[in-house]
Amino acid sequence: MSKGTADGAAALSGRHALVTGASRGIGAGIATALAAGGARVSLLGRDAARLAQVAAELGGADRAAAIVADVTQAASVKEAFATAHRHFGPVHVLVNNAGQAASAKFTDTDEALWNRLLGVNLTGTYLCTREAVPDMLQSGFGRIVNIASIAGLRGAAYVSAYVASKHAVIGLTRALALEYAARNITVNAVCPGYTDTDMVKQSVANIRAKTGRSESEVLAALTASNPQQRLIAPAEVSHAVLWLCLPGTESVTGQSIVIAGGEVTT
Repeated sequence: MSKGTADGAAALSGRHALVTGASRGIGAGIATALAAGGARVSLLGRDAARLAQVAAELGGADRAAAIVADVTQAASVKEAFATAHRHFGPVHVLVNNAGQAASAKFTDTDEALWNRLLGVNLTGTYLCTREAVPDMLQSGFGRIVNIASIAGLRGAAYVSAYVASKHAVIGLTRALALEYAARNITVNAVCPGYTDTDMVKQSVANIRAKTGRSESEVLAALTASNPQQRLIAPAEVSHAVLWLCLPGTESVTGQSIVIAGGEVTT
């Protein structure tokens, strides 16, 4: 993973960013982009070894902190934020990236699956935002970016729990954007299409196992509705998140920014 560069390389100097689901994929890419922008970054996730690896790549203890947490549990989130405060002080930027996806017929979607997806995707976003907002109000500055999905803007078959959770995240985004519009806190959602991540690789493997189709056939099916006929690169998502946190985007709030090659237009 490369640190990369960002427009205004020190624009976030002095800011503390906290990213959930930061051990891999989109989350690690977002953390990298924010660090390149000058922020110190708290990395939350469940995989201690992977978090430590990302933290080391971002410059070690002076630049990044690896914090193991379960975003579905209020006590764990509270403890994680206390640890983040000890490292870098109040949180100025929060990226709610932790998420899970699973497919099933609606009639096969039991309460365990329903609650698991809403717990991570929605309740995790709520709990982390609840901890971050007081810091932002005290600082007079806040940037909250919720990683949603194009599934939060339209329906999709066989992923009812996932779609419901991401629609709810976008609704929460819009509500909080209005509530804090006059407090220099912006709240936005970034909505990727199918992205080249471990989660999508697992989905491809599951589809192959169920259907017997080849990897190329499955990928072609997943990207068929994308006018660019490709998976989204994680860096495309992280660049959008970084932009929302940089100076010059103060009036951008309550938005759902689609990163999907034209698959969804708003």
